[in-house]
Amino acid sequence: MGNKKFCVFILSHGRPNNVRTLKALQKSNYTGDWYIVIDNEDKTAAEYYKRFGKDKIIMFDKLAVSKTFDTADNFKERRTVVYARNACFGIAKKLGYKYFLELDDDYTSFSYRKIEGKKFMEKKCNQLDDIFNLMMKFLDISGALSVAFAQNGDFIGGKDNKNYKKGILRKAMNTFFCRTDREFNFLGRVNEDVNTYCRLGNIGGLFLTITKFSIHQETTQKQKGGMSEQYLDSGTYLKSFYTVMYMPSCTTIAMMGDKHKRLHHKINWNKCVPKILSDKYKKA
Repeated sequence: MGNKKFCVFILSHGRPNNVRTLKALQKSNYTGDWYIVIDNEDKTAAEYYKRFGKDKIIMFDKLAVSKTFDTADNFKERRTVVYARNACFGIAKKLGYKYFLELDDDYTSFSYRKIEGKKFMEKKCNQLDDIFNLMMKFLDISGALSVAFAQNGDFIGGKDNKNYKKGILRKAMNTFFCRTDREFNFLGRVNEDVNTYCRLGNIGGLFLTITKFSIHQETTQKQKGGMSEQYLDSGTYLKSFYTVMYMPSCTTIAMMGDKHKRLHHKINWNKCVPKILSDKYKKA
């Protein structure tokens, strides 16, 4: 059974007929509460209500939310997910939930990750309620502002991938488990996840990713709706510089990728977040 103190928010825009995440949740046997969060500037809103019913759709005022946080620019258009991300805390409180999970709408599966022999294996999850409950416990115990699942991009290199072997990474992207009593704002109009875990991480906020479990999602630019148009307009060049503006002390821009190189942010973690020193350095 699902946890009645917890719900899933699927953040969507312009894709009422292609909310893949809901299908992925159902395939993995999630039985708890869920809602699709849309904004009042979505021209396809009527289709969402028709397809999923008014009890499953939550609409927020995008302009009103835009006035509650720093977008790091003076652009007028609002075609990004950060507004929905920041709206979720208020929505969860109003609905009476203690915990919630923010998901994008384009996930195709939830999977376990493990090394078997010389292979890096992926096994589809069929008990998502249990995994979500464990993540809530991890959120409680860690004291983190948010905890997350890994993404496929975290595992480049297969069985020799260093991220998987670390077990926990000092970041959170795409899947945000949150508590309503640990509220924070996502920062910046784009690259909001990186901006946030770098800036808030710099002043002691914990954002953590578990690498033994992951989500799979479609390539953003290949889909219609969502943030695809935004990325097609400006690519990763503009996107990456938002984090440089927020954290110039630890973020640079570099060419990344193997066959298809692109500009991307690069974080120097030794300069980004506080560290816990080993007891061996303790003075007598």
